[in-house]
Amino acid sequence: MRLRGRKGIRENLEQQEDLVVLDPGQYRGKWASLFGNDLPIHVEFGMGKGQFISQMSYKHQNVNFIGVDMYDELIRRASEKGRNVWAQDGVDTPPNLKLALFNIENVEQVFEPGEIERLYLNFSDPWPKAKHARRRLTHPRFLDKYSQILNERGEIHFKTDSVTLFEFSLNAFADYGLQMTNISLDLHRDGLNEEHVMTEYETKFVGQGMQIHRCEAILGKEALASYHKNRLEKYGK
Repeated sequence: MRLRGRKGIRENLEQQEDLVVLDPGQYRGKWASLFGNDLPIHVEFGMGKGQFISQMSYKHQNVNFIGVDMYDELIRRASEKGRNVWAQDGVDTPPNLKLALFNIENVEQVFEPGEIERLYLNFSDPWPKAKHARRRLTHPRFLDKYSQILNERGEIHFKTDSVTLFEFSLNAFADYGLQMTNISLDLHRDGLNEEHVMTEYETKFVGQGMQIHRCEAILGKEALASYHKNRLEKYGK
C-alpha cells in the first residue's frame, strides 16, 4: 500500500502523545497503566482510517481500545476520526482509545501474554495468491501469536468481503482447534444491524450490494466455558 500523506506527518503524530503511541513496545505489559484502569483491552489489527475503532471506543466506554496500523498516514487519519467522534460530547481526547504504530509481525514485542481480551480483524488484505498465504492474518503462524497475547476470555472477531479469505480462515480456525460461532455468509442480509459497527470498507461494500462474511473464534478457556454453557440458548433451549 502506498499512501500520500501530508508534509510533517511524523511531527503531527509526535505532538499527539495523548492519543498516538509511536513506540508501543515500551508499554508491553503496561497498557492498563497507560489507560489508567483495569478495563478489558480490545485491539484492531489493520485499522485503516480508524472508523471502526473510533466508533467502538465511543459506543463501548467500559472497554479500552487500541487501533493498530503500520502506516503513519493512517494513524494520522484515525487520530482525526477518533477526536471527531468524541467531539460530539465536547471531549478532545478519547479516554479509552490509543492508536499504535507497528507491524503486526512484531505483536509479541508489544503485548505480553494474556494482556488482550479481544482482537478484531476487519477486511484484512486477502493475499489471494497461494504463495502468499503465510501473510494472511488468519494463517496459523499468526494464530500462534494471538494465542499468546489473548487472555482467558480471548476471542477473535473477523470480517471480510473475500470469499477466498473467509474459506481459508474458517479452515485455519478449525485446524487450529478453535471454537467458531456467529458465522455469517451475509452479515447484512436482513438490513443493517446497529450492533455491528462498520469500517470504511464495509460501508463502501455494503453500498455496492456486496456480501460481508463474519465469524467469531474463541481461544480463551473462560470464554470457551461460557460458550458451552450458553450455546443452546440461541435455539430456544
